[in-house]
Amino acid sequence: MAKPRIFAVVNQKGGVGKTTTSINLGTALAAVGRRVLIVDFDAQGNASTGLGISRADRELTSYDLVVDRVNMEQTVLSTIVPRLDIVPGDENLSGVETELAGDARRSYRLREALMNYVDRAEMGGLVKYDYILIDCPPSLSALTLNAMTAANALLVPLQCEFLALEGLSQLMRTVELVRQGLNPGLEIQGVVLTMYDRRNNLSDEVADQVRAYFGNKVYNTVIPRNVRLSEAPSFGKPALLYDYRCPGSEAYIRLASEVLQREKARAA
Repeated sequence: MAKPRIFAVVNQKGGVGKTTTSINLGTALAAVGRRVLIVDFDAQGNASTGLGISRADRELTSYDLVVDRVNMEQTVLSTIVPRLDIVPGDENLSGVETELAGDARRSYRLREALMNYVDRAEMGGLVKYDYILIDCPPSLSALTLNAMTAANALLVPLQCEFLALEGLSQLMRTVELVRQGLNPGLEIQGVVLTMYDRRNNLSDEVADQVRAYFGNKVYNTVIPRNVRLSEAPSFGKPALLYDYRCPGSEAYIRLASEVLQREKARAA
């Protein structure tokens, strides 16, 4: 059986839609029958909150996975979405950089944890995932390097706002360093434009800039600025459950279709 495809949802800027994308893309993939795992790798733990996982239920988290090397199946929780599970995150993740400082292989911790799980799943008795989405923190930290080292590909949310490309050159340099030293096969699955406002000419200008920079790596689907997307996490639900027909939900359904099309083309 094919191994899961692992995507790191990454951008060192905050507020660009990484967690919203992780939750709703994961939900949309699960809705069409894929088994999906989200790894909440941000100390804010917003992906966990947005999928209805209370703080009290986060007995073991992604921190325990990479620092204490507990088996991943001990950390996985079911969510309200069928076929979508999560390894929750919490504030302990903020200490990972310090705690792993003395480990020469610190950047491989998440990769080893995921691959060990996959090996055990192939032997039987554990869930076999089709996709694993790693929700990264808003920084190029030890956590993000772990995610990039573990991933097959990156999915980069980019907001349609002024200076959207600022900092991306740093992200691309980091990607090249990871390819050279940690994960030669790392690729960019795609760039997703978020917070698009059709009433604002600036959104179109930014979209044109991004497409000129990244070419066909940019998904055709754009994620609109949408109140329902913002409201949904406070109810512990993905937008696709909170309001299936809102423009944001419909956009993530289209994005999931594009992701699957690209995966099919890659495998062909």
